[in-house]
Amino acid sequence: MLIPSKYDASKIEGKWYDYWMKHHYFHSTPDDREPYTIVIPPPNVTGVLHMGHMLNNTLQDVLIRRARLKGFNACWVPGTDHASIATEAKVVDKLKSEGIDKANISREAFLKHAWDWTHKHGGIILEQLKKLGCSCDWERTKFTLDDDLSESVIDVFIDLYRKGLIYRGYRMVNWDPKAKTTLSDEEVIYIERTDKLYFVKYKIEGEDQYLTIATTRPETILGDTAVCVNPSDERFKKLKGKKVVVPICNRVVPIIQDDYVDMEFGTGCLKITPAHDVNDKDIGERHNLEVIDILNDDATLNHYGLHYEGMDRELARRKIAMELEDLGVMVKTEDYTHKVGTSERTNAIIEPKISIQWFLKMKDLSKPALENVMDDTIEFHPKKFKNAYRNWMENVRDWNISRQLYWGHQIPAYYFGDGVNDFVVAKSMDEALQLAKLATGNSDLSHSDLKQESDVVDTWFSSWLWPISVFDGIRHPENEEIKYYYPTNDLVTAPEIMFFWVARMIIAGYEYRGEFPFKNVYFTGIVRDKKGRKMSKSLGNSPDPIELMDQYGADGVRVGMLMCSPAGNDLPFDESLCQQGKAFSNKIWNAFRLINGWEIKDMEQPEHAKIALQWFDNKFHKTLTTIEDHFNKYRLSDALMETYKLIWNDFCSWLLEMIKPEFGEPIDQTTYNAIITILENNLKILHPFMPFLTEEIWQCITKRSPKEALIIAQWPKSKPVNEDIIQAFDFASEVISGIRTIRKQKNIAFKDAIAFAVINNENTSILLDPILIKLGNLDSIDYVTQAVEGSLTFRVKSNEYFIPTPGSIDIDLEIQKLTEELNYTKGFLQSVQKKLSNERFINNAPEQVVAIEKKKEADALAKIETLKASLASLS
Repeated sequence: MLIPSKYDASKIEGKWYDYWMKHHYFHSTPDDREPYTIVIPPPNVTGVLHMGHMLNNTLQDVLIRRARLKGFNACWVPGTDHASIATEAKVVDKLKSEGIDKANISREAFLKHAWDWTHKHGGIILEQLKKLGCSCDWERTKFTLDDDLSESVIDVFIDLYRKGLIYRGYRMVNWDPKAKTTLSDEEVIYIERTDKLYFVKYKIEGEDQYLTIATTRPETILGDTAVCVNPSDERFKKLKGKKVVVPICNRVVPIIQDDYVDMEFGTGCLKITPAHDVNDKDIGERHNLEVIDILNDDATLNHYGLHYEGMDRELARRKIAMELEDLGVMVKTEDYTHKVGTSERTNAIIEPKISIQWFLKMKDLSKPALENVMDDTIEFHPKKFKNAYRNWMENVRDWNISRQLYWGHQIPAYYFGDGVNDFVVAKSMDEALQLAKLATGNSDLSHSDLKQESDVVDTWFSSWLWPISVFDGIRHPENEEIKYYYPTNDLVTAPEIMFFWVARMIIAGYEYRGEFPFKNVYFTGIVRDKKGRKMSKSLGNSPDPIELMDQYGADGVRVGMLMCSPAGNDLPFDESLCQQGKAFSNKIWNAFRLINGWEIKDMEQPEHAKIALQWFDNKFHKTLTTIEDHFNKYRLSDALMETYKLIWNDFCSWLLEMIKPEFGEPIDQTTYNAIITILENNLKILHPFMPFLTEEIWQCITKRSPKEALIIAQWPKSKPVNEDIIQAFDFASEVISGIRTIRKQKNIAFKDAIAFAVINNENTSILLDPILIKLGNLDSIDYVTQAVEGSLTFRVKSNEYFIPTPGSIDIDLEIQKLTEELNYTKGFLQSVQKKLSNERFINNAPEQVVAIEKKKEADALAKIETLKASLASLS
């Protein structure tokens, strides 16, 4: 087979992905094997691949490919989320560009546009995942608005309603005025910003006295229904029972007393606007205050805004501040830094709003989900995230599950009257009609008397069922697939959706399957740039993943991503890591080309090759045990680094050097067979990280049938390790480094064999002498008891090694160099010992720092002895 001189990922990756797809290696059906299951965190159907997706899905692919190699029935279910708010916003913008207002078309017409948009753009990210090498079972691809998943959502809503866990009621909610929908608390992102704090005088009714309040939102003055003071505040005792006049609107409102007011904050007087602040609402309910909502759904002022009606809240704020100034009631303004809630999806500033919504009671539902994470029935990796999880779950609030959108799962409630509770919940209009007749006692009701709820459920109310619904476990809880694949094994996700999604999936798992949805949760970090900033389109600091893969190959990018991504910690991404990944690809490719180019002959195996192969076999299995431990502890970055070091250092840099034949000479069949087996084992453990390169080399080694593809090969089995030969080689490698250093310093060509002697104080084994002779190009190794005169020397531990000085070396110059080095080392030693004799340093420095200094001292002492010996041999 003709092997190209360079590895070209662009010609390889598509070829092997098509091959894997053609032979259905990614597809899984239940059988007698143990299943290993992952469900993808479904990306938004609006999305395109970004660096976070790259990291998350590379990690999942590593896990699923390794499971496949280990003989599990591996199933990775892909799919996308309909993303109610994000998708609806995209469609609204598209319609606006075409001169169409959502408000002017029917729900059915809007949904047609939304489906058209989804069919056009919805599959982009999944195709991009294929380029990354993701081995998902694409035949199982799901979408949260698929008919079966939609039916599951409706069934769960009805079930929870009938259990008394879903209710409809007036609450203060988070209102997104751009998307014109409510948001859950978890969808609100708080940002710190500096605004103006306005101090405004309210006239006391019937007096020439004033109270001063402080507010960041003067536009809400028009919705004030009281001013509140603390009953313990002596400054305001005399105001009990009096009233004030609200500026601009001249509304007369009471002065009330409530312990909520902080006497130390602001002026000690609090304006109460129950419609626009959650704490004001609570105070208003305690004091039976009127609720005046001054805002429309788009955050413009309504008729309560008087002459500011129709004006956006931000502009109205500035205009009202100016009017307050003109009226002479603006006392002063100050800068005020505080946290402001914004919409996760639209970035709009959230408006607290009293609204009638649908809620899910969470307190009792959450108990099993809390207990089973805290006792590690479900394990978090890293465990540090358990504290945040516990804090949220112990303080969980009822979940606002309704959204004022068209795109999503329409709530299965049907209204038959105008009252808050004039509704029934049913799966169909026909069923709803029968229930409405029973509820009203009116048998003459018809379909035209019923109107379905226009709201849809929160997107997360569908994705919390994902591990169950993708296997149809809600509609058919006893079907073969849900019983085989559920619970799943691992979930790889980001900590920022721990509450949105992870916690809620666990809740749903215990409610609808009686067990956890997954055994392990691997939390990834945030991908950041070199400056520590989160990568984002808005900052322009995020590379295009597709361009990265075009430049470095998917394997190179995968390795680059994983080199710096310990679980739960942020990933400081640097494009040079992808270059390093590409260099690793080239290193392995060149190693294969070297092996492939050897002529094979039936001849006796050299001793050095036999020993080298024995060493690497033990080194491989020791490393394999370490890799397995890293995988078991979800330290995937560490598993990659162990694999990287084994292949780059131990295989390419050492083993191949030890066994390769002399230039133009053949290699023996026994050694060649062994090196091919070793190469294949290396490819197996590397395959999860670099699937394309490894499959290409695997298929180039020899002709393989589809049943012999690397993707379904068998993961190497661990076996006992001989530590002695590993330790002996570690020692021998230091000796070889010493020989190479002297050759380089003295310009002794490697082709020239040299004499070599050793005083073997360490009593090292002679087992590796053939390796030393080959890699050092030694005539022989003499074991001596005294220093060899006229030799250059070096030490490894207490062993002293001698290389007789060739006649071409200038003895005087060599003595001068050694003397200079000796004097420098003595000075260095003195500075280290001075530090170590400092009691303050010893007592205060970390133990690790002190240990480093002590090692410096020991190394310097050993070097001084070696230099002295070298000088003595030259004198």
